[in-house]
Amino acid sequence: MSNVSILANPLLNKGTGFKQEERDEMGLNGLIPPVVQSIEEQERQVYSQYQSKSSRLEQRIFLMDIYKTNRTLFYYTMEKHLVEFMPVVYDPVVADAIEEYSDRFVSPDAVYLSIHDQEHIKDALESFADGRDIRLIVVTDSEGILGMGDCGINGVEIATGKLAVYTAAAGVDPSKVLPVVLDVGTNNKELLDNPNYLGNKHERIRGGAYDQFIDKFVKEVTNLFPKALLHWEDFGRSNAAKILEKYQSTICTINDDIQGTGIVILAALLGSMKVSKLPMNQQKVLIFGAGTAGIGIANQILEEMLRTNDITHEEAKKRFYLVDQQGLLTDDLPDLTDGQKKFARPQAELNRKTLKDLKDIIAFVKPTVLIGTSTTPNAFTEEAIKEMAKHVERPAIFPISNPTKLIEAKAADVIKWTDGKALVCTGIPSDDVEYNGVTYQIGQGNNALMYPGLGLGIIVAEAKIVTQNMLSAAARAVGELVDPKVEGASILPPVADLQNVSKVVAEAVVAQAIKDGINQRDIADVKEEVSRSIWKPRY
Repeated sequence: MSNVSILANPLLNKGTGFKQEERDEMGLNGLIPPVVQSIEEQERQVYSQYQSKSSRLEQRIFLMDIYKTNRTLFYYTMEKHLVEFMPVVYDPVVADAIEEYSDRFVSPDAVYLSIHDQEHIKDALESFADGRDIRLIVVTDSEGILGMGDCGINGVEIATGKLAVYTAAAGVDPSKVLPVVLDVGTNNKELLDNPNYLGNKHERIRGGAYDQFIDKFVKEVTNLFPKALLHWEDFGRSNAAKILEKYQSTICTINDDIQGTGIVILAALLGSMKVSKLPMNQQKVLIFGAGTAGIGIANQILEEMLRTNDITHEEAKKRFYLVDQQGLLTDDLPDLTDGQKKFARPQAELNRKTLKDLKDIIAFVKPTVLIGTSTTPNAFTEEAIKEMAKHVERPAIFPISNPTKLIEAKAADVIKWTDGKALVCTGIPSDDVEYNGVTYQIGQGNNALMYPGLGLGIIVAEAKIVTQNMLSAAARAVGELVDPKVEGASILPPVADLQNVSKVVAEAVVAQAIKDGINQRDIADVKEEVSRSIWKPRY
């Protein structure tokens, strides 16, 4: 590799961090400034420049420039400022980066696969991998980005951002990852009308042609990278579950919107149960927003009910109530998705009435758990929350839609409206709430508590597939981190503890993979092997 190529490779480049002997050996003298800096000195300079930026979007653009030039320095700096950088590198600031991706485009940073150029899928994947041992692939078609919808090729920022969190949180080796965006068109008129838009300028292709494109992609990925975890991200409602169900029993794959969201909210529920002491088979779950995330949450909680209690599948399903645009979902409604049909209530229960108002639904259902995945701001009204608090001593209330402008209710309001009784987690970072002399810490129902450790565990085990047992083990591991003896304590661990949480999750996942017999390598000591596998950003 030439000296110029070394400086152009973000996985190899150290910038001014190259020692003199390295400069001599690689022929770098005169190609970088003569001063040799430690990574600590470089980090201080990066952080100072970061602080000088005028907006969070500008901060993100600056950080991703470092990402594209010196991956080790990027992750070292992020490690030092993890809580501060997480919302900038990923959610919610990634939404601004997505909106402006084509307009601000400078250089490629992923694999861009077009439905019209399938003959080059293998070549593109091989070229981007460049001989690296790829163990993790994040792929999106950007149709169902939470709070934004269809973003076309601009959604590539989701893939790169998600992979950045995998490494920052769990130490997944950045040399072994690959971001991919699948371009099948877009139904976003603003993008189609934008002369700078870089994706295919036509409406989304669906049906058989779409399915064949996915099949071709999966075939090439699994042939080229047989030990890789394939992570599907932000696929639309009509495709997300269908794709996962098609491949999950034959290849190593997850869908974070379905399974990641499901297990982090299951973990929050398990954490709340340590406080409320209400067992799983007595929970009554109301999910407000029956899209991909809502159905994924329902399925994960249902699986846990069946796993931990003497209850039949039909009895467990009766403890779920889902609400979507039509109101409380009943079995007589047209155009329900397969996931919605699974949980739709018999119309006879409602005496032929239609329930649409959330307060009325709560009065009818009397739930112990209320989960918001609707992206409908302020949908959890004071009247609705007070109605819920009438029927349960410690209601679990999780408004998890994001970004901030789309959240169903603010944590401080939920605490106030329930007189401090609610066990709350939100989908956005929430400040502590002071109420009646108690400090309530608000857990963030952030998938980042789950998918990095889940992915690391899958990679360490070299799992053939991802089992339901592994998902449940991850959720239980996080739920166990809650301390119920502290009044006002969070029902989820804080983002500040993300690296430790990811390690705990990875250990639980590896142990479960071994129990399930789907690991492809022998592991004598799970904790030791997980620790050994964590990549550290050091020169």
